[in-house]
This record gives sequence, C-alpha cells and structure tokens, in this order.
Amino acid sequence: MEKKLVYFLCTGNSCRSQMADGFLKALGSHHYEVKSAGLQAHGLNPRAVQVMQEAGIDISNHTSDVIDPEILNRAHYVITLCGHADEHCPVVSNPNVTKWHWGFDDPAQAAGTEEEIMETFRHVRDAIKERIETFLEEGK
Repeated sequence: MEKKLVYFLCTGNSCRSQMADGFLKALGSHHYEVKSAGLQAHGLNPRAVQVMQEAGIDISNHTSDVIDPEILNRAHYVITLCGHADEHCPVVSNPNVTKWHWGFDDPAQAAGTEEEIMETFRHVRDAIKERIETFLEEGK
C-alpha cells in the first residue's frame, strides 16, 4: 500500500513542524511519509531537540527546510501548525491535497526563566503529540 505523504508547515521549520514531523515518523511511519518545512528556514531549535529527546524521539538530525512546491502539490495532507504559515502558505494547485490548520503557540516566543521556557516547549510538544495520536486514531 502506498504511504500517504504528510507535509507539516510552519513559519521557520524550527520547532512545531519539527516536533510534529518527529512524532508522526515515530508513531505512524508505516502508513505515512512525513516531511516538514517552513516559509523560511530558521534552523532547528535546540530546545525542541531537547524536549523531543525527553519524549524518546531524536530529531537532532532533522534539517530546517523551505517549502518545496513539488512536495506541497504531491502531499496527501498539508498541515499548517501556526497562523502565519496558514495565512501565507503557497497556493496548493493539486485539488486532491487536503489542507488543515492545527494551531499551536510558538514555544520559541516563550519568555521567563529557562525552566519556564522549557515548560512551554514541553506543553506544546505534548499538545502536538496528542493531535498526532488523534490523527492516527482517525485513520486520516
């Protein structure tokens, strides 16, 4: 059976889209091909790598990539994870692509002590994991 391609998009492809990519690869790679990208490439956020490692998933080898129009139009699902990417996502010309928006706060914008910032990253990580699990349970 052909794997369905899921393309996670965010503004900088540094945190939320990387976490979603990591979780879906870890939990659903037998059914899905997973890619992620951003409107820009801001580089992989080290705090995102750290909180994913805490969850048992290594994303340290991921790269921060800019949206590829070929992948965008080949995807079965295009899922934006932030409002900016949802509003500025390139037009998907393939009518067979299902586009969804799953909005999550940007942990890179968190303020406070290092521990407070890390708690924000953990909260967003856990919310993304929960949404990925729902996606897999629904078989979509």
